[in-house]
Amino acid sequence: MYPSLLSILTLSLKLITFSPSPPPPLSPSPHLPISASPLPPLSPSPHLRVSPSPLLTSLEEQTSNLFRQGKTLYRAGKLTQAAKIWQQALQQYTTQGNIPKQIQTWNHLALVYRDLGKWEAASVAIDRAIAILKNNPSSQLLLAQTLNNKGAIQLAKGQSKIALETWKQSEAAYTAVGDQIGTIGTQLNQTQALQTLGQYRRAKIVLEQINAQLQQFPDSPLKANGLHSLGIALLRVGDFQPAQIALLSSLKISQSLNDEAAISKTLMELGNVARVRQEFEKAQAFYQQAALLAFEPSLQLQVQLNQFSLLVDANEISKAISILPTIKSLLEEIPPSRITVYARVNLAENLIKIKRWEDGERGRGREGEMGRRGDAERGRFNDFQDIAQILIKAVSEARVLQDQRAEAYALGQLGHLYESYKQRQQAKKLTQQALLIAVESNAQDIAISWQWQLGRILAAQGLITEAINAYNQAFETLSQLRGDLVALNPEVGFAFRDKVEPIYRQLVQLLLKNEPSQANLRRAREVIEALQLAQLNNFFREICFDAQPQQIDQVDPKAAVFYSIILPDRLAVILSVPGKPLRYYDTILISDNSDHQENASVLLERTFDDLFATLNPFISNSEPLRPHQQLYDWLIRPVEQQLQNSGVKTLVFVLDGVLRGIPMAALHDRQHYLIEKYNLALTPGLQLLPPQLLKPEQLETLAGGLSEPRQGFSALPGVIEEVEQIAKLVPADVLLNQDFTRSRLEVKIDSTSFPVVHLATHGQFSSQAEKTFLLTWDGRINVKDLDQLLQVRERQNKRPIELLILSACQTAAGDKRAALGLAGVALRSGARSTMAALWSVQDDSTTKLMIELYKALKQPGVTKAEALRQAQLSLLKSPQYQHPAYWSAFVLVGNWL
Repeated sequence: MYPSLLSILTLSLKLITFSPSPPPPLSPSPHLPISASPLPPLSPSPHLRVSPSPLLTSLEEQTSNLFRQGKTLYRAGKLTQAAKIWQQALQQYTTQGNIPKQIQTWNHLALVYRDLGKWEAASVAIDRAIAILKNNPSSQLLLAQTLNNKGAIQLAKGQSKIALETWKQSEAAYTAVGDQIGTIGTQLNQTQALQTLGQYRRAKIVLEQINAQLQQFPDSPLKANGLHSLGIALLRVGDFQPAQIALLSSLKISQSLNDEAAISKTLMELGNVARVRQEFEKAQAFYQQAALLAFEPSLQLQVQLNQFSLLVDANEISKAISILPTIKSLLEEIPPSRITVYARVNLAENLIKIKRWEDGERGRGREGEMGRRGDAERGRFNDFQDIAQILIKAVSEARVLQDQRAEAYALGQLGHLYESYKQRQQAKKLTQQALLIAVESNAQDIAISWQWQLGRILAAQGLITEAINAYNQAFETLSQLRGDLVALNPEVGFAFRDKVEPIYRQLVQLLLKNEPSQANLRRAREVIEALQLAQLNNFFREICFDAQPQQIDQVDPKAAVFYSIILPDRLAVILSVPGKPLRYYDTILISDNSDHQENASVLLERTFDDLFATLNPFISNSEPLRPHQQLYDWLIRPVEQQLQNSGVKTLVFVLDGVLRGIPMAALHDRQHYLIEKYNLALTPGLQLLPPQLLKPEQLETLAGGLSEPRQGFSALPGVIEEVEQIAKLVPADVLLNQDFTRSRLEVKIDSTSFPVVHLATHGQFSSQAEKTFLLTWDGRINVKDLDQLLQVRERQNKRPIELLILSACQTAAGDKRAALGLAGVALRSGARSTMAALWSVQDDSTTKLMIELYKALKQPGVTKAEALRQAQLSLLKSPQYQHPAYWSAFVLVGNWL
């Protein structure tokens, strides 16, 4: 397989990079269902054959040669030609009455039709194979293989549930004939179906079981291949460390067997894992080792292009340019195929990136390095004509191959080249052609890229209505592909901000142009909430949350909701007040004559840093409230009067980007903090909001925590008093220190319906799910495991947790997007509301705030947001704790009632 020729890491990650998937090789590929490769020739059943004559033997040999020729063409990426050859072979096998070979050839045809996007033909072919098997039920192994391939086609068509059942039948057939490797292959396939169905926990359990099975096998090429496939499957679900372990085990076996081809492939995948983990030096080292051992030209090309794109993305341009001659030579050596088409497109895409980088360097006055390289070192690939010729050849090869998917991708990339050089009319024409071909060939993964590109081009031409239509098409396609985006792509988090987020943001930007109508404002609000949802699903690399739209009037008639989104030059806000039309306002942060490297996001990050620099009560500052006031002016002041006139009591914020980490309570109008005027809450969107009022009689609490140092984390001596005081105020079960283990916590939650769970322990919120956790006495609870721990009783139809309090957690240092982890914890836990701190707060002040919080919650009719406000105000009024560092860190996420 050639998984790296079009995307940042691998081509099989097509739905993030919107690149088509290349044909699999003859050996089972870990990037696709393991059955996606053509079946190996099988010995015909003696029950279906008669003794052949010499003439028949000669004809059979000719047919076998045809069959093998088709396999060679398929492996070379010449899919249409392979299909034609297999059709000829099928006719001859039918004439000869060779039933097993007919079944095998129908299987091959089904898979090549699938790769060509001919879904109806693929379904007909696999059904013909099954029909023959029903009439000739002599080979359970053939049945297992055919069902395995049928599941692959069903999954490719989006029929995940049906594919899962088909693969279970295939597994049973493999098991019946004692084929352990075949059984494991279908189990690996089932994990893909489970992922697309959102059953990630089951998928991970199956992967763990597969790992245990493989460990029992003796070292062999089959075991090495199984571990290799397992590593890719683990990478796909975001389990990077286990993926690396599986691949290293595979590598060790292949090295002991001196299997250089397997070694090079596994080294390349280890490079991909390192790259996803942003360990660029390790990735480069793995790629370099793989290149030394990869003697097959197509694999060598794959490795070199992986390395080339890695260096380009790391801005190591000179090093990238140095391997261009090798790539050029390999492209000339390999005959035209889908592989070479994708390789040329990938090369052109990265050369466009280099051109863009060089333009940026010129803009910053850094031309020295570029000038020193000279045309010879740059491979004469940097100007428009050179890159265009690469893409024109790719288009030509795709047409000769009659490969519509490849043609759609190459044409669209050629359109992107014209777009990059601002030749928009030609760019539009090429993009429209590419989009038409992609739609006709059912290639949504390609179509979405060109829908987005067409929207950009139309917007640049000033055709706003047409541009919005194109972006809306891309948005709807994204919604349809949502499960595949996170279920099938190990690099999903790596490319999400470059390949997916811009579609949402740019659509909102267009919708908000020129005095937007109420319809456009409603659509923009919908897209903002969809972006929040997509970011959270991307955070977990799973489809964890589905939209359930709520009208603010139905949730709380005394609450106003602020939808913010950071656009390139401004901070845009949509205000929703019950019973009133939506209101839009923005603040221009970057003027037209500003430094072209500056944008609104950078300026907001600077303001974020300025604000946090003031949140140390022991460091004096000449203007301690300046950033607090600046943010108030941007977010609140334009609608200050409307809020006062509307009688609103609670402000709810759907915040974007770095704004998620801002303590909204500390915003200042030059006389008062915002918390002095309103109850405050954060939510990822009303689509995710389960409204529910917490009643005083529902305050039975499970309180747990650590006061002693554990696992390198410092002691929290104030936790003992905090937990003791809570137990005096409300009915509480306490798990402290040695008793605060994961197993004890799970037993307590499972046995009793606690409306409130209060955890006073170290924890960290990060923009990466694997670095977001809560500390227990005996380990850590990762955010991905919170649903398993805290939602046990939901599975038993017990009440969900109404309020989860995390009183000693904090956001990861230096991570401006870490508050995304807080939102992830809030939603993954299944709690209706989550209260937590954005930074580590002093023990004494935290204890006082928590005591005041519970006192307020005991008052009839007091909402959670109001209770937190009362607790924060009690500290603000205290001379000892009036600095915002003590009280503004605490935020309420989710349901504020």
